Amino acid sequence: MFNILEQNTGARLKGKRIIKRWINNVLKERGLTLGEVNVLFCTDPEILKLNNECLGHNYYTDIITFDYRIEDIVSGDLFISLDTVLANSEDYRQMYLQKFECELCRVIVHGILHICGEDDHTPTQQKKMRSAENKALKMLEENFLNGEIKISYRPKNQKNG
Repeated sequence: MFNILEQNTGARLKGKRIIKRWINNVLKERGLTLGEVNVLFCTDPEILKLNNECLGHNYYTDIITFDYRIEDIVSGDLFISLDTVLANSEDYRQMYLQKFECELCRVIVHGILHICGEDDHTPTQQKKMRSAENKALKMLEENFLNGEIKISYRPKNQKNG
């Protein structure tokens, strides 16, 4: 089961089924099976609080991944700050998707790859992670965009400090 929950962000995402099929195929390529994954959209203040309380980090981030994987069954919770994704979206190339949607898909697959066992602490790991993200985004672009992925979101909160 793959759920995308917009929480109290006011966001509306079109194309959830496309994203679910895409993630299923990313996992199949790795010999893994989708268990229960929840993608929970939140704001910067919410992710900062979560980062502080759960990880002891006092900074904003685009995603926090909780890995509940058991053997080859991929399960977890992905908390994604739409504020940070929107801000970061200007830094990445534009594909078929608009920049915000492309960056959102990158962040979703980034969390999935963490659950699959990929890490990004060292430069070598970061390069491998980015390569896996790009491969997955290419798969999305080539095989799944006969539909449309579109998100509407207006930030309500600004970063404080």
